[in-house]
Amino acid sequence: MKKLIYAVEDDAAIRELYTYTLENDFDCACFESGELFFEALTKHKPDIILLDVMLPGEDGFKILSRLKEDRNTGNIPVIMVSAKGDEISKVKGLNIGAEDYIAKPFGVLELVARVKANLRKNISSLQTENISYKDIIIDYEKHTITVNSHNIQTTLKEFNLLSLLCKNAGKVQSREMIFHEVWEDDFIGETRTLDIHIKELRKKLATVESEAEIKTVRGVGYIIS
Repeated sequence: MKKLIYAVEDDAAIRELYTYTLENDFDCACFESGELFFEALTKHKPDIILLDVMLPGEDGFKILSRLKEDRNTGNIPVIMVSAKGDEISKVKGLNIGAEDYIAKPFGVLELVARVKANLRKNISSLQTENISYKDIIIDYEKHTITVNSHNIQTTLKEFNLLSLLCKNAGKVQSREMIFHEVWEDDFIGETRTLDIHIKELRKKLATVESEAEIKTVRGVGYIIS
């Protein structure tokens, strides 16, 4: 059975590109507004969502917030689509909870690779035992992270990234290894996205005064200690 993709995009040419590019491997439904998208969402829940930033009515950020705040849709991977070089939109989308982003204009191979990478089994589904490091407790069954007795909210990528670091606490994880484990082999694009995720995790750990610290090993990668 094919995975279902919902794409929210007001540009008819891009909607046509989505359909043409994805229809061989996936079931793809496109919507020109958030209103039509949410109407369809009440009938079928997709496996992944492509979400444009600039939309009529509710913009992509407001739609993303609604999705991530709803327990019925919060775990659906969302790929934000924004204009090339729009760093602010990318960071804002990741902060709200998007799993990934893709910049316009994009190539069809990149689009398919990003979708497949975000659909593939993530490292949390392979983990059978919970992880505990210092004051961090990662519960895979509940898919929660508790730090210093506080529950912290994370995106799927942040959850998997912190899991990888804690599982290998005290050992440096190279950037290449992190991309392989968290973004998997299909990751294509700017490596800046890893730095953004690390920055957000550091901020969340600092907010609850965690004993653990994510350190940068210049020219290599990251380590939690």
